[in-house]
Amino acid sequence: MIQVECKGSGFNNDGTPVILFERHVMRQRLIANHLPNIADQMMIKRPDLCSKIQGGYGLYSVQHKKLDDAARFDRTSALESCSWGLGQVMGYHWYNFGYDSIQQFINEMYKNEASQLEAMCRYIEINGLVNALKNKDWKAFALGYNGKAYKENNYDVKLGSAYKKFKTLF
Repeated sequence: MIQVECKGSGFNNDGTPVILFERHVMRQRLIANHLPNIADQMMIKRPDLCSKIQGGYGLYSVQHKKLDDAARFDRTSALESCSWGLGQVMGYHWYNFGYDSIQQFINEMYKNEASQLEAMCRYIEINGLVNALKNKDWKAFALGYNGKAYKENNYDVKLGSAYKKFKTLF
């Protein structure tokens, strides 16, 4: 999973966690956080940061800049709109994972890869994906972990290939 989600490392060379800013999630989070007017403004001023449309991610090297820019509109929604670390777990899950705040979740993502792995494991457990992972049922796991769009990205195939690759190493 880690190989597929973040190419094997939860941190960038500069020590920041690997993230992916999701502009469509930013819109969803602003609305969920009772800030629809900010969502409307951002969609006009910064469609690269807030949109109804997925995609437009850009290079990995610009993700923290996008997060910083989005945080100027609303910090909480921006932090919740990124996938974080080894498992690329979305920030908006912080509450379901038992963190006291989005800030505690973010602090853990900056702490170390063990903390990132903990968040990934919480996601897997809370979403009932342990058996799919144990049984190497990549389609069921991909659906539960990545959603219906997993097929478009061959997420299940990538998981199976990564498993086979690493299985031969041990």
